[in-house]
Amino acid sequence: YKGWAKETKAGVVKGKTLLDAIDAIEPPVRPSEKPLRLPLQDVYKIGGIGTVPVGRVETGIIKAGMVVNFAPSNVTTEVKSVEMHHEQLEQGNPGDNVGFNVKNVSVKDIRRGNVCSDSKNDPAKEAASFNAQVIVLNHPGQIGAGYAPVLDCHTAHIACKFAELIEKIDRRTGKSLENSPKFVKSGDACIVKLVPSKP
Repeated sequence: YKGWAKETKAGVVKGKTLLDAIDAIEPPVRPSEKPLRLPLQDVYKIGGIGTVPVGRVETGIIKAGMVVNFAPSNVTTEVKSVEMHHEQLEQGNPGDNVGFNVKNVSVKDIRRGNVCSDSKNDPAKEAASFNAQVIVLNHPGQIGAGYAPVLDCHTAHIACKFAELIEKIDRRTGKSLENSPKFVKSGDACIVKLVPSKP
């Protein structure tokens, strides 16, 4: 089967089959040169093996022998092995959902939401505060400083307080519309200083 062709008044139109079109898609460039960032989805205790954290590699690579750090728990340990779908991997690349076995770490020491990183290459650090671009989609009334919604970022789930509304911006262009607004409402986009209830 060589694709399809259809004759119309304008002439002959040709096309690929769906499978050919899917096969022709270029895979995205994976950020494997960047420092390792792997947010934990879960931590399992497996008899005869030990502690196995599980998560998706967002950037960088993870492999056996690497010394990794978990933030914000501040636990450092060595990776014994990396697996995906019950198969041993040489290394886990961005986009891979991996489980990896770590030395001398209890299930109580690390948890969902922690971020695993390479202790020798720009390890992940906890943040006391951070600036974020926020678009208010649908919220009754106005939002001002002191508002504390629950934020979901990767696998972390944490209340964060709006410490300061820095500026109101145009949600399409990102241009500043107003500095230090008193409040924002549905439809507004803004840059906000957020303070997590835990680092």
